[in-house]
Amino acid sequence: MAKVDSRVARKRRQRRVRQKVRGKSERPRLSVFRSLNHIYAQVVDDSVSRTLASISTLDPEAKQRVQGIRKTKRAEVVGSLLAEKVLDKGIKQVVFDRGGYRYHGRVKALAEAARVAGLDF
Repeated sequence: MAKVDSRVARKRRQRRVRQKVRGKSERPRLSVFRSLNHIYAQVVDDSVSRTLASISTLDPEAKQRVQGIRKTKRAEVVGSLLAEKVLDKGIKQVVFDRGGYRYHGRVKALAEAARVAGLDF
């Protein structure tokens, strides 16, 4: 039996999720990417292929807040900051795209923090 490359398997899951999850102008897509040390989130309107807002642990506004805390807490900070940015632009509802990752750990922490901050999905 052949060994499955985790990156290829994630891309397959990502394609499967994206068939159902489409961001429209009235309800854009909140997309998540996590690397080993950082987490990135962006809100995308797929109808015009435009990123409306984005943030990561590397952005200057988040970098100061996430200094010296665990990765799950960093994801919570990123989720709440993204929700603030999006709510300022008048967007209240988004559709969540977990990016092929399991809804667990950092991905779940980011989503829950965005919900608490006022985003509806």
